[in-house]
Amino acid sequence: MNDNTQIAIIGTGFSGLGMAIRLKQAGYSNFVILEQSDDVGGTWHENHYPGCACDVQSALYSFSFEQNPNWSRMFAQQPEIQAYLRHCAEKYDLLPHIRLNTHVAGARYQEGRQQWTLETCDSPALWQYMQARGIKPGDELDRNDDQLPAFQTLTAQVVVSGMGGLSTPAYPEIAGIESFTGKAFHSQDWDHDYDFRGKRVAVIGTGASAIQFVPEVARDAAHLDLYQRTPPWIMPKPDRAISPLERALFRRVPQTLNALRNSIYWYLEARVLGFVGNPRILKLGELQARRHIRSQIKDKALRKKVTPDFHFGCKRVLISNNYYPALDQDHVDVLTDGIREVRGNVIVDNHGVEREVDCIIYGTGFKAQDPIPRGMIYGRDGQDLLDAWQDGAEAYKGTTVTGFPNLFLLMGPNTGLGHSSMVYMIESQVQYVIAALEQMAHQGWSSVEVKADSQSRYNASMQAKLGDSVWQTGCKSWYVNENGKNTTLWPGFTWQFRQQTRSFDAAQYRCQPLTANSPEAAPVPA
Repeated sequence: MNDNTQIAIIGTGFSGLGMAIRLKQAGYSNFVILEQSDDVGGTWHENHYPGCACDVQSALYSFSFEQNPNWSRMFAQQPEIQAYLRHCAEKYDLLPHIRLNTHVAGARYQEGRQQWTLETCDSPALWQYMQARGIKPGDELDRNDDQLPAFQTLTAQVVVSGMGGLSTPAYPEIAGIESFTGKAFHSQDWDHDYDFRGKRVAVIGTGASAIQFVPEVARDAAHLDLYQRTPPWIMPKPDRAISPLERALFRRVPQTLNALRNSIYWYLEARVLGFVGNPRILKLGELQARRHIRSQIKDKALRKKVTPDFHFGCKRVLISNNYYPALDQDHVDVLTDGIREVRGNVIVDNHGVEREVDCIIYGTGFKAQDPIPRGMIYGRDGQDLLDAWQDGAEAYKGTTVTGFPNLFLLMGPNTGLGHSSMVYMIESQVQYVIAALEQMAHQGWSSVEVKADSQSRYNASMQAKLGDSVWQTGCKSWYVNENGKNTTLWPGFTWQFRQQTRSFDAAQYRCQPLTANSPEAAPVPA
């Protein structure tokens, strides 16, 4: 089946839905939203492990134009966030534009026609195919396999990627893991039917997801082995229930909710001064984190194991009130000797110690450095996006990449945050894309592509600012690639990024007029 649209949006998380809502508000109607899952929500639909919650206050982790007076807690949990996103999709009449269970296998720019061709297929059928062959998300598919599900073609003049940076699960390379005879799954693919009662469980990884689900698993498991490579800095979580009286006030006097949102925003924004201004300021946070360890863990040997040896803030700072107490239990062991191999139902550490387990849970996070798999996006002259990123992912204003006309990345390179709400950054990028589309329609351009020198200058400036940040103080984190380049974080205040993206700076782009081969004019409101 072949069909076409003016604008194709990939993903229905905050990025995809935020983009679609703004298109609707600007009068655009000829667009589709492609979602590989069976419901909207993006990461907040895919990640549903026990204890899953946001680590940014709910009042700020939401759209500015659709504030929610009904959050039940200061830090919302996954079901509530997904319900909020579903509400947004329904309220703004996006459901007719959304194609669920639609996997985007690839997108290729057709230079002669100045448009994109996307290949899609049925997600459940593809997932069954991958499971049968042991193919993991992000792996390349064998297009010559006649058992591969059928593909359909969609053409679009503009593609907006809302796939996010934390969408492809990362798995550790462990010798003999294929021989494991028990149950194994990644935190993103949680098996809620698995009963942990009486089981010996091994958790690999101690990142943001693990510190949320480990206390839940430890509550039921007979024994839990936590394989820790590097302990994170963890702060107390200032969470509490929002009372019915407060919620009623937010509903009746929306200005009070807006005031709360603004106070949270500026409180979090101040943390930038430590991350990229004067890292010595972060010593105050480190002292609080150390007190948190002492107050929650009695065992001195365990305290030493979970105390990081790197600068506070170099890796993502986490928040939790129940992770440390969960570790300080007789049936939980924190193991720091690594894993040599797996043999059947036995994990062997690097000292040769063997431990029997019934279940392995990967709390190993996502491929933040390779958020888009190879073979997914091809630009001008058939160049794979990953080949354009040989030295590490980069984009102009985190949004556009030279060699890839009419492609806009939301939550692209160096738009991530270590201190505040990504929704704020997403809304800034969405405004930039809308401004670009309006210019294209007004000027009659069929394509816009950022100039190579504009992208280079922008990223040189970006890396110079990052060079003095706490994130470059030597620890190994998913912020930084193997060459030491920080491809993930924005090195400054979020309001500065909003200023940069407020309008479309066409002078930094090659803007192509319509040609005889152009299939249609630039996307315009209906």
